[in-house]
Amino acid sequence: MAGGFGRGILITVIAITAVAQILVQLIYFLHMNSSSEQRWNVIAFVYTILTIAILLVGSVWIMNYLHYNMMI
Repeated sequence: MAGGFGRGILITVIAITAVAQILVQLIYFLHMNSSSEQRWNVIAFVYTILTIAILLVGSVWIMNYLHYNMMI
């Protein structure tokens, strides 16, 4: 891109709009809220997010450890 916004500002704006889009999808289209009818859906969603986070953090940790050990 020629000119325009700085890289940091652009990444921040994209991240904020991505989070806003996720919240809109969850609340207005999936109807996730704190009501008792949605409790199992919310629990399943939290479990999915937790599993994805563990997989991502674990993968980065393993790759970092392997990179450290390969640097002889």
